[in-house]
This record gives sequence, C-alpha cells and structure tokens, in this order.
Amino acid sequence: MQLQTVSKKPTMSSREIADYVGTTHDSVLKTVRQLVDRGIVFGNETLYTHPQNGQRYPEFLLDYRSTMVVVSGYSAEVRARIIDRWQELEAKPVASELTRLQILQLAMESEQGRIEAEAKLALAAPKVEFFDKVVERKTLMSATQVAQKLGMSAIKLNKHLDELGIYAMGVKRARVFKQWVIDKGLGELKQSDLGFSQPLFTTAGEAWIVERLTSEGVV
Repeated sequence: MQLQTVSKKPTMSSREIADYVGTTHDSVLKTVRQLVDRGIVFGNETLYTHPQNGQRYPEFLLDYRSTMVVVSGYSAEVRARIIDRWQELEAKPVASELTRLQILQLAMESEQGRIEAEAKLALAAPKVEFFDKVVERKTLMSATQVAQKLGMSAIKLNKHLDELGIYAMGVKRARVFKQWVIDKGLGELKQSDLGFSQPLFTTAGEAWIVERLTSEGVV
C-alpha cells in the first residue's frame, strides 16, 4: 500500500512546480540543484516512474520554504498559484493524523482494488493487442493530421513546432518530442510499423498547438 501523505509534512515536486511556472522540468531541476549546492534550499532528490514509457527520471521534493525560494524570481501570478496549491496540500491529512482504523480501511480497499484489477486484466488479455494497435492510435494524431485540421502543410506546421521547441534537436532522420512535451501529456512517442519512433499528439497537444498558433497570429 502506498499513501501520498506518508510524511508528516507535505511536499511539492519539481515537476509540479514546472507545470505551474510553465517551463520545462529540466530548467527547474537545474535551478533547484544550483540552490541546493549553495545551501540556500533543501530538498530530497528522488526518482519517479513515467506512466507512459516506464522510464525513471529524477525529481526533487521540496517543502514550502524551498518551493517559494525556487519560484521567487517568477511573476506574482505564478507565486499566487503556487501558494494556493500549497494551501490545498496543507489542508490534506498527513499520515500522523490518520487513525489506525482509517489506515486499515485504506489497506483493505487497496488489496480489493488489486484483486479486481488483476481479474479485469485476465479477462481483457485478448483485447490488449487490439487496443494498443488500433484503439489507442485513434486517440493520437500525427503532425500531418493536425496540420490538415489547421489548413496548412505538415512541413509548415513542423517548422512552427520547431520554433516552439517541441522537438529534440540532433536526432537524424526522425523527429522526437522533448521530455517536457511528454511530461505535460501533449504527445507520445510510438513505434511505427517500420520500427521508427513516431511522435503523435494527444488531444491536449492539438489544443495546445491551436492555442499557441492562434495567439501568435499564425492561424
């Protein structure tokens, strides 16, 4: 059983800070590490497992003070959103406030959920391959498909996406997303029938592209 409130004090991850600030997680990690090295902030560096590709990436878990030091250079609007989020975190009960009965109930619910999930997976096993190859792909779009909806060519769209920093540079004969695009749920990397990596946009990614290109007067 895993509880999100296992520590006595709530923390905010560097990934969540990046989302509120509107920058890449790598940028926030760099700032945090510099401040930790200088002894200005304190935080635990740990690893999280990405839900889409199963890879493990570093992140920091910061207390309130360290969080506010990290975001001190950003706008008042950003700091206000961070403070509001911290109020939500501090309003949640921590493990020390949970009664023995509540912990036991959580454990029982977790075990029951595990049993039900395993049963559903066993029944769904014949459908998994179909879902991966057909159903899941229908929820994802290539740059060509997004470009068609915007009334432009894929070449023109990809040029704008390069300017927006969507794709990683230096990859020959293929386009791959930068990690922040995947972390924000804007796109996923899938393997094509020929074995090449293929960047595909989620519906959230399509909406993000439309919003950015509209705000810049492109569409």
